[in-house]
Amino acid sequence: MDPNSVEAAYRHCQSLAQSHYENFPVASWILPRPMRRPVAVVYAFARTADDLADEGADDIETRLQALDDYQGRLGQTAAGQPPADPVFIAVADVLKHKPLPVSLFFDLLSAFRQDVTRKRYRDFADLLDYCRRSANPVGRLLLHLHGSASAENLVLSDRICTSLQLINFYQDLAQDFDENGRIYIPVDEMEALEVSEMHFEQRRSDPAMRRLFSAQVARGRAMMLEGAPLGSRLRGRFGLEIRMIVEGGLAVLERLAAAEDVFARPRLRRRDLLRMLFRSLRPWRPSPPSALPDHAGD
Repeated sequence: MDPNSVEAAYRHCQSLAQSHYENFPVASWILPRPMRRPVAVVYAFARTADDLADEGADDIETRLQALDDYQGRLGQTAAGQPPADPVFIAVADVLKHKPLPVSLFFDLLSAFRQDVTRKRYRDFADLLDYCRRSANPVGRLLLHLHGSASAENLVLSDRICTSLQLINFYQDLAQDFDENGRIYIPVDEMEALEVSEMHFEQRRSDPAMRRLFSAQVARGRAMMLEGAPLGSRLRGRFGLEIRMIVEGGLAVLERLAAAEDVFARPRLRRRDLLRMLFRSLRPWRPSPPSALPDHAGD
């Protein structure tokens, strides 16, 4: 490939990664320098595909066709013949220099395709299968890029990434329902607490909805804590990045747990980022949650 085209492709991916607001670091300065551009490429690949599934006013058939075309371009890239598209030119260059499992890219696309056609999940196991393909591949790709994809590290990474995916669901309850008609809380758990879709339509944060939400947030925190030791297992700046992500996830979960309105989206502020960095510089240990309202008896 033309070196100038490759360099322009990387710049495109870095610009895309830096232009989207995220509560968690994306290809940040904390990462080891050799990882920053490949991580931006992974992000750009996933972000572009996710937008095909979610953005704009296209109908289901058009979205699925666009994702099929995107998957076809990935197949070409995996075969060593990337199309003239900056994302895939950059993916091809990353694959040329790093032994990444291409199957993880295909897993991401299968999750985005599912987003187009599926709006409900019957139980938590059903939701976990989605997270296995929508979030966990990103963490696994980062470990492969770093050269630390041991079996133990992959398991811990999956815990963190699944928790991050759940956090995204919890902070986007209103947006997911209003824009795409999706509910990412298991149907059986909603039914057990007598929470209906009317709660989402009316943004009703009554005692039943808060009990349901509190249980989801507690589950997300428990999963994040299970994966958190990964940040101590990894050395240097990559370990620091993982600890920052863990602390960021815990900070968002704390804000979610304290919210009276479960449909309000929290945002981390500068002081939160400074606290995350301070905690991440020390040997990792669980951050005690602040005193939060107990909704269990509402």
